Amino acid sequence: MNTRKWISSFVAAFIVYEALNYLIHTVILIKSYAATISLWRPDMNHKMWILWLSDLARMALFVYIFTKGYEKKGWIEGLRYGLWMGLFASILMGFGAYVTMPIPFSLAMLWFVFGTLQLMCCGVSVALVAKPAKKK
Repeated sequence: MNTRKWISSFVAAFIVYEALNYLIHTVILIKSYAATISLWRPDMNHKMWILWLSDLARMALFVYIFTKGYEKKGWIEGLRYGLWMGLFASILMGFGAYVTMPIPFSLAMLWFVFGTLQLMCCGVSVALVAKPAKKK
């Protein structure tokens, strides 16, 4: 994959990832977080830039790894890749957090499910942007 395609894929994945982050954590799960308010930093908003930098790094690596095994099989390849990467990341996020923090199991399960779905969407976006141009 050429550099222009990689950058375009990275930008697409980052936008999808951040849009879904907002939807999942600020809209869908906001009421679930009420039970865990004592776990969150009171100054968390001042440190959000660290999360955005880590999200940039995560999506850069996500796209890089995809490009190393890219088989040009279309969006289904991206969906499959996103599923495997989602399972890899979300098992630790959801269930690792449940083991180490006093959060409800339902929240851990939601993190697992939404995290996996989120990376599946990112995988599809990368595959769609990375696809070869149609020859005329």
